[in-house]
Amino acid sequence: MLNRRPTPTVQIGTLSLGSPFPVRIQSMTDTPTADVDKTLAQTRELIAAGSELVRWTINDDKAAKAAAHAISILRQEGIQTPIIGDFHFNGHILLKNNPLTAKTLDKYRINPGNVGKGKLHDDNFAQIVKIAIDNGKAVRIGVNWGSLDQELLTDLMNANAKRSEPQDFRHVTIEAMIQSALRSAEYAISLGLLKEKIVLSVKMSVLQDMVKAYERLAKETNLALHLGLTEAGADIKGAVSSSAALAILLQQGIGDTIRVSMTPQPNVSRTKEVEICKEILQSLGFRYFAPSVTSCPGCGRTSSDYFQYLAQDINAHIKMKMPLWQSQYPGVEQLKIAVMGCVVNGPGESRHADIGISLPGTSEKPMAPVYVDGKELTTLKGDRIKEEFIGILENYIKNRFNHTPREL
Repeated sequence: MLNRRPTPTVQIGTLSLGSPFPVRIQSMTDTPTADVDKTLAQTRELIAAGSELVRWTINDDKAAKAAAHAISILRQEGIQTPIIGDFHFNGHILLKNNPLTAKTLDKYRINPGNVGKGKLHDDNFAQIVKIAIDNGKAVRIGVNWGSLDQELLTDLMNANAKRSEPQDFRHVTIEAMIQSALRSAEYAISLGLLKEKIVLSVKMSVLQDMVKAYERLAKETNLALHLGLTEAGADIKGAVSSSAALAILLQQGIGDTIRVSMTPQPNVSRTKEVEICKEILQSLGFRYFAPSVTSCPGCGRTSSDYFQYLAQDINAHIKMKMPLWQSQYPGVEQLKIAVMGCVVNGPGESRHADIGISLPGTSEKPMAPVYVDGKELTTLKGDRIKEEFIGILENYIKNRFNHTPREL
C-alpha cells in the first residue's frame, strides 16, 4: 500500500485505526434504533459482510435506551464490533440523561452544524465532549455541507464580500467546511479531549468539492479522517461516484475509515455499501477480502457465452466457500484467478494469474487450457469444464494455502 498520511492511533472499543492500521470499513443501519430486533438483525448482517464499525441513529430517549440494551446483547453474543452513536440537535441531552448509553457506545458522532446556535453551540458541543472524556470515548466531528454551521458560513461569506476580488460561493463553502472541522477539533482539545480520540470528516455530495475539502483538510491537520461522499445516490450512480471519490483520496494516502453512503433500494441488502467498500480497497491493492477474478469483457470473437456463466459461477463459488477458506487457508484472499474467453488475451491473462482458464473463442478448437503459476497445467474439453476447473482450483488452494504442519 502507498504511504499513508501519518495520523495518531485512535482506539474505538477493540478496534484500532489510524495510519499504522488498515483503512477501516464503516456502515450505518437505516432501522429505527428503538426497534432492537430490526437494528440487531441489520447490524449482524453488516458485520458479517465485513463492516468494522457500525453507526446507529440516536435521535430520542427511546433510541438511546434501546441502544444500550442492543449493545449488551451483541457483547453477550461475543460480537465486539464498535457501535457508534449518531447524534444531531439533542445529543448533549440524550447522553446526559442516559449515562448507560454514554458508557456503552464506543464512539460519538457530533455534527457541529446541528448542536445549537450562538452560545448554545459551544455549550452543547462542550457537554458532549466532556461526557466523551469522562467515559474514555472517541468522537467523530462530522461536518456535512447539508447541515453546515450557518453562522460560520455567514461570517465567511460576509468577509468574502468585502474582498477586492471575492471568491465564488463554492470556494467559501469548502473553506467553511474545513474551518468548522478544525475549530471544533481545537475546541474539543482545549476541553481535554486527546487527539487520539478524534476523527474528522468533511462530507459533501459533489465529488470534486468533497475531494478538494479533504485534500486541504489533510494538509492542515494530522488527525484521523473518515472519508465519505455523502448522499452519493442509488445503484450505479452511487457506487461509481463513491468509488471515484474515495479512490482519489485513498491513492494519496488520505483516509483512515471509509463509508459508501448508498440510497437504499427496495429488496436490496444494506450490505451492498460494505461490499463496495471492500471492492474499492481490494481494487487499489490496499486490503484483500476474497480471491479476485479477472474475467473477459467479451467481443466479436467470443460467440459462446460459456465464459460469462463460468465467471459468474466462479465468483459464486468463492462467495460460498470464503467463510471456510478464511479460517482454513490463511492468505487465500490474495489469490488471483482468470476466466478468459478467447486466444487474444486469454493465455496471457491466465499466465499472469495464479490460476486461469482460457476458453475457446470463435473458430478456435473446443479446448480450454488451464494455467497454474504461469505454466500450462492441462487442457479441458467436453461438458464438465466448470466442474473440472473448480476441482483444480480447490486442489490448488488446498496445496498452496494449507499451513497445517504435516505429521512426521
